[in-house]
Amino acid sequence: MTETPKESVRTLLTEIVDYAGLFPPSQISMPEAVLNYATYRNSNYHWMLGRFVVPVARLDEFFESAHDFISRDGKSVWRLAVLASEDIYETLRRIEDFNAQYASRAVCDVLEVRANTESKIENTVRSLPPGLTAYFEIPTDDRLADLVTALAIHRQRAKLRTGGITADEFPSTRTIIRFIRTCLAGNVPFKATAGLHHPLRCFRPLTYDANAPKGTMNGFLNLFLATGFARAGFKPIILEEILEDEFEESFEFTDNGVAWHGDYFLSTWQLSFVRQKSIVAFGSCSFDEPIHDLQEIGLL
Repeated sequence: MTETPKESVRTLLTEIVDYAGLFPPSQISMPEAVLNYATYRNSNYHWMLGRFVVPVARLDEFFESAHDFISRDGKSVWRLAVLASEDIYETLRRIEDFNAQYASRAVCDVLEVRANTESKIENTVRSLPPGLTAYFEIPTDDRLADLVTALAIHRQRAKLRTGGITADEFPSTRTIIRFIRTCLAGNVPFKATAGLHHPLRCFRPLTYDANAPKGTMNGFLNLFLATGFARAGFKPIILEEILEDEFEESFEFTDNGVAWHGDYFLSTWQLSFVRQKSIVAFGSCSFDEPIHDLQEIGLL
């Protein structure tokens, strides 16, 4: 275990994990998820923790479970990423009501909404209140370019689903690269979600059940670094190799940056820039698992 992470590691991992314990495959209860989040906020790795992810329909349930923890937490306001319902107007009304009542202690400042059409994006954008940043989960099929263009025009953000609880929910490497490069071309920041429990690509059980099916899971280090190299102008064939690399020795982190296979390098400044302008965070139903794996490969 590293006492002090390298500067490049710290830069890459700061506020990287939005905690989604309510969702599969963990799918724990609200009280458990809130207790976990409160614990993570006071752990040695609190600096890696992002927002608490919650469906809009469970906001009241969240505050009922979190009230005592929030009241005792003098560090900062709890930040929430809220998943929209099908009714975007009702979603926004509930968010505004919640923030009006609780914003000094817990604030909904991110909205995650599915959008399969340009009109859904436009209607949502027109109704967004100040201070709420939206991420639009969009399909990666032949609609991708048009939808990213709409996001670019309206200065909005995208969301990529990178896995699930069955093997068919994991997009191909080339699909991920196409998504990354399309967002970069439009200067559209994005976040990722699902199937990113592990830092490096691996073949693992897809759920926590005893007889869970196994499959190839994407690694969050692979994804974030591939985005950095894509932003630096590397060709898709290189990005494909980075996304599919399963070996920790391929990546060397120093205070100055990270090298892949010795010859390809991203500076710590580039990592900071890509986190701010391109890939912002990823949602995970586990916070412990990413930390454990990062410790195993010597980055924490």
